[in-house]
Amino acid sequence: MTDRPDAPTRKPQLTFWQIWNMCFGFLGIQFGFALQNANVSRIFQTLGASIDDIPMLWIAAPLTGLIVQPIVGYLSDRTWTGLGRRRPYFLIGAILATLALIAMPNSPTLWIAAGLLWMLDASINISMEPFRAFVGDQLPQQQRPAGYAMQSFFIGVGSVVASLLPYLLAHLGVGNTAAAGAVPDTVRYSFYFGGAVLLLSVGWTVLRTREYPPQQLQAFDEAPAAEAAPERDRVRCLLFGASWVVVGGICATAISMLRLDRQLYVLAALIAAFGLALLVRGAIRDEHGFARVMDDVGAMPSTMARLAVVQFFSWFALFAMWIYTTPAVTQLHYHTSDTASAAYNEGANWVGVLFAAYNGFAALAAIAIAPMARRWGLRRSHVFNLALGGAGLISVALLRDPQMLLLSMVGVGFAWASILSLPYALLSDSVPAAKMGVFMGIFNFFIVIPQLVAASLLGFLIKHLFGGQPAAALAIGGVSLFVAGACTLWVREPAPRVRA
Repeated sequence: MTDRPDAPTRKPQLTFWQIWNMCFGFLGIQFGFALQNANVSRIFQTLGASIDDIPMLWIAAPLTGLIVQPIVGYLSDRTWTGLGRRRPYFLIGAILATLALIAMPNSPTLWIAAGLLWMLDASINISMEPFRAFVGDQLPQQQRPAGYAMQSFFIGVGSVVASLLPYLLAHLGVGNTAAAGAVPDTVRYSFYFGGAVLLLSVGWTVLRTREYPPQQLQAFDEAPAAEAAPERDRVRCLLFGASWVVVGGICATAISMLRLDRQLYVLAALIAAFGLALLVRGAIRDEHGFARVMDDVGAMPSTMARLAVVQFFSWFALFAMWIYTTPAVTQLHYHTSDTASAAYNEGANWVGVLFAAYNGFAALAAIAIAPMARRWGLRRSHVFNLALGGAGLISVALLRDPQMLLLSMVGVGFAWASILSLPYALLSDSVPAAKMGVFMGIFNFFIVIPQLVAASLLGFLIKHLFGGQPAAALAIGGVSLFVAGACTLWVREPAPRVRA
């Protein structure tokens, strides 16, 4: 028990198989995530979405992450049930995500598919955020890199298999075309299989792991103490909040009067929503859960704030890739936008191969990143990898042989592996262990906000500046990765640890 005098004050090291079991559920989570990324634009186009509509339809994914992850992080920090602290969220999210995966390829209309994307992404977020905090809960500091590396391994395996599934099923004779407005069997069966993998793998982690009770976690002495959030000046919150709401309203009015694209309303809504959050914070009591989350945003470590800029440009680029690779490759390399044609569906399957390739290259890159970081340091390694990714995305718009796009995916794979690991290493120990869940949720703000910006801005840019060519979005994403690399130089390297 945790209240015994001889209770340990340091977390015991876990075996390889214990770490395997606690990370195995990430295989299923990433399986569902990869199916979403590689196939949702294809489903939307099949159900009648135009290139201009796709970014707005994708907006559900980042919006749910923005709302769900900090809430789940805050709640899971304060949860203790018969299943533990984080595991109830793993299981609930897995069940809901499985239902969404089964239903999505059977959507009769475009708007039902968009609603199911909302459900799918929210469910994946319910499971994913506690998995990140789970490593911090269960492992001593010296084993956390191994824990995150194991998660990265399952991310790679799940992504490769899930992205390849429609392509493999087509080669096994499963129908890869369907009537207009119907999703091919290759995609439907892939989603069914993905739902089973997600539920079974998360179930394995739930059943094969245990968690430390809250009292025992508090007894461990290795984690840095949480800093008190600064006191809030309520009048200042109200004034700043009102100002941001007014700015958002002015932007929305300008968009309406100038008859600009409706996607730009998302930017105006983001500005106004931030103002509303400040107004609510200024009006409620300090002990309220929302107030505590808002105060923790203001109290985030400086390293985290600087990494926010890096994350913004990195994830802007990734979202551009996930939204526009299918329409770009099918239009530019397979010369069609007819979703019922064999050429389009062949090209869409090839996008699945490309997505599998970049995840496979990412798994190999993860092996190289560790010695690279030791030799060059975390910052320079991340700059180098982001530059490779930027060059890879830009090359998709320049190459004409679809087979050559596999070379583009090498650079994207290095960037993806780096984005999944080195920002967390740069963040190092500045996140207080007592608020691991909520700070991981807040850090997710700087992953989903750029996706919302991309969903609102990219359609406008492609339509008005690039003649409706979706490949231009990938080039913009490439430039964004170069900017992210430059911003990385602003982040401080964590101090090296001295081993006892």
